[in-house]
Amino acid sequence: MTRIAFYPGTFDPVTNGHVDLLLTALTITDRVVVAVGVNAGKSPMFSLDERLQMIGTVIAELPAADRPRVTSTSFDGLTVAAARKAGASIIVRGVRDSNDFDYEMQMAAMNGDLAPELRTIFVPAKPSVRHITATLVRQIAGLGADVSPFVPPAIVKAIARRFPR
Repeated sequence: MTRIAFYPGTFDPVTNGHVDLLLTALTITDRVVVAVGVNAGKSPMFSLDERLQMIGTVIAELPAADRPRVTSTSFDGLTVAAARKAGASIIVRGVRDSNDFDYEMQMAAMNGDLAPELRTIFVPAKPSVRHITATLVRQIAGLGADVSPFVPPAIVKAIARRFPR
């Protein structure tokens, strides 16, 4: 049986923390579906197409053996519905601190009630990326500072196009 992980997020923009979690998910599953969520309540910096392109760039930069094991998609609505559609049995979520953990535990419990066949797995962020959030990256970029320590090189270029210095 193929273990498919569903990795949902806004990815606005993709950060080194996102990439780290993706790489970890690849060590515990056979395939990972990176799912860019559309949330009507949020106003993302990058369009859905741009975020999907960024994910595609990150996938293209993965080790050659891992690339075929990762796909990307977009979704709106319930995460569990999109995970089911993708054929996933696992939802993978990253946690940086106790605030993330509390929120993610609540979401995992709700998702478990909605889709008992799906398991949520929490992946603790490595200390080197624990402080990185897409929100902080957007704020730093908006203030004209260097975001290269926090995002993959191709994403630095995408951000630079959005915030020319």
